[in-house]
Amino acid sequence: MVVFPNAKINIGLYVTGKRPDGYHELQSVFYPLERLHDALEIIPHTAGSGFQVTGAVMEADPSENLCIKALHLIREEYPQLPPLLMHLHKQIPLGAGMGGGSADGAFTIRLLNTCFSLGLSENRMKELALRLGSDCPFFISNRPSFVTGRGEHIEPINLDLSGYEILVLNPGIHVSTAWAFGQLRLENRTIKLDEWIQLPVNEWRQSISNDFEVPVMAAYPQIAALKSTLYEAGALYASMSGSGSTVFGIFPKGQKPDIKIQPGYFQKWT
Repeated sequence: MVVFPNAKINIGLYVTGKRPDGYHELQSVFYPLERLHDALEIIPHTAGSGFQVTGAVMEADPSENLCIKALHLIREEYPQLPPLLMHLHKQIPLGAGMGGGSADGAFTIRLLNTCFSLGLSENRMKELALRLGSDCPFFISNRPSFVTGRGEHIEPINLDLSGYEILVLNPGIHVSTAWAFGQLRLENRTIKLDEWIQLPVNEWRQSISNDFEVPVMAAYPQIAALKSTLYEAGALYASMSGSGSTVFGIFPKGQKPDIKIQPGYFQKWT
């Protein structure tokens, strides 16, 4: 069976504090991009277990891949699973703030649950996914959501951007998430992203931002230049996703300007 783990973008991202467990409190809206996805296949394999990957460059150590970690989590509870062959084809850029690895791990849990009729509830799958990473539980439900806590509190919202064009750009820069968090100055403030997201898209520019943009774009002006390019091309709203380095622009339906970017940059209309 084959599934297609999709990317997401952050519409607004605010880090509001640090928790006793070391994680940060955040507010964000996660929006799935179903047309930008990887492909994951899992089949029983009599010759033994295996993991193959094609497409974008993988982690140096395959054991760190979230698909493998997800399989180990499920095997802890269901050791009777047969030997499996897993094939992952990567198209979502790595380390880009779009949750590609998180989606792969979460979809592995979902696919194993379906293939082997494990009977895991959505909530139980989210509990397992949280053990893989903070973004992973979102991809279990995979619906536009207001996300708080470290990412485990997921509230589906009524947000439909199908009437717009979304352009995703990535300059191929890997931004360390740990470094990006270290650049933030946490301040007491009132964040009402769940209210701001209800405003018209063309008003988001004045209301909704990403806390990581200031330090990341100062360190990597290429990312700032991409955001400016999107607004110059007529985007209603443009932002960095996650801690970077992807930026996205939301354009009116039918408006797909020909945007010139550096050779080697990733570009995708969704």
